[in-house]
Amino acid sequence: MKSIYLDNSATTRTFDEVTEYMAHIMRDVYGNPSSMHTEGIAAEAEVRKARESLAQLIKVDTGNILFTSGGTESDNLAIIGAALANKRAGKHLITTKTEHPAVLEAMKFLEEQGYGVTYLDVGADGRVDPDDLQAALTDETVLVSIMHVNNEIGSVNDIKEFGAIIKGYKPSILFHTDAVQSFGKFRINPKSCKIDMMSVSGHKIHGPKGVGILYVADKVKLHPLMLGGGQQRGLRSGTENVPGIAGIGLASELIYNDFEAKTDRLYELKCYFISELVKLPDVFVNGITQNAFTDEDMIRKTAPHIISASFGQIRAEVLLHTLEAKGIFVSSGSACSSNKPAVSATLQAIGLDRRLLDATLRFSMSYSITKEDIDTTLTVLSDELPKLRKFTRR
Repeated sequence: MKSIYLDNSATTRTFDEVTEYMAHIMRDVYGNPSSMHTEGIAAEAEVRKARESLAQLIKVDTGNILFTSGGTESDNLAIIGAALANKRAGKHLITTKTEHPAVLEAMKFLEEQGYGVTYLDVGADGRVDPDDLQAALTDETVLVSIMHVNNEIGSVNDIKEFGAIIKGYKPSILFHTDAVQSFGKFRINPKSCKIDMMSVSGHKIHGPKGVGILYVADKVKLHPLMLGGGQQRGLRSGTENVPGIAGIGLASELIYNDFEAKTDRLYELKCYFISELVKLPDVFVNGITQNAFTDEDMIRKTAPHIISASFGQIRAEVLLHTLEAKGIFVSSGSACSSNKPAVSATLQAIGLDRRLLDATLRFSMSYSITKEDIDTTLTVLSDELPKLRKFTRR
């Protein structure tokens, strides 16, 4: 039985080319990139190559690229590092109620240190109202962190408009965006969006786990969270993960190859999937207004790969394992918190009906998903939902 993997927002299968390249690095380019001998210089060249490739993709300088252990560390360094380094300028921070735990927990930590945090509401579509951001800014604000794409429902914030609002109010306020779910699905130019820091994760783009990127604009001051040998300009000490860095560099190149055609195809599949899902009884798609389920232009204002659907009268965990038994792998929410008995903050923030909070699954596609995969998933749902609801009624 062929498996259908629809949990790509949790992690992706590493590209074969990336796996092979990383194996080559581990086997043949094993020097410490800080060493001055030939093997070290060869390793350092791989780090430099990846940095140059990534800088070219997002149109920044190589010195703006910092390698981390992943999206969580990138978010933590951007938020905590910037707050600590700039506390004389103010101790007020702004974020949203729908951020990834890596952002929300960092904000909670800073609240314990005496910082004030404003948590912005979102609409039923999961987006922040620009007027709410404008109203939250104060002379004490030092940092705003707003995600580009929500990892649970696929809503997309207008980060370019937000950057203009923030810098128009006070140019020194730092703007960070968590782009973990948008890098590889959108073209992002931090400079044109007035973004000061941007987080990216390797394993969301068919690269390796355990490596990420933090874009840091010129003149941004950060307090390092990792102390040691002073690598990466002292901002992130520790011997560089050369195979991981080489892997994320190559994965980033590959994910943007033939980008427009691949993204168009994902949107076509998403539109089709949604149009068929909502034909099933007591099934709702989140983050998109009901009258837009067949409106491709409206759907294209969301991320191309994420669909959040609620199934009335069925617990998410039960449906998840029912699909798993048929070889279809999905998620009940953020993989970073799905093993905890907590209700999704994102679903609560968009005002989802309480009866659906524990009845919601996330389907997240990759570029390798086919229409046949979607049809199979729809067939299984159509067959199994009535059975599960009959069991629930009993």
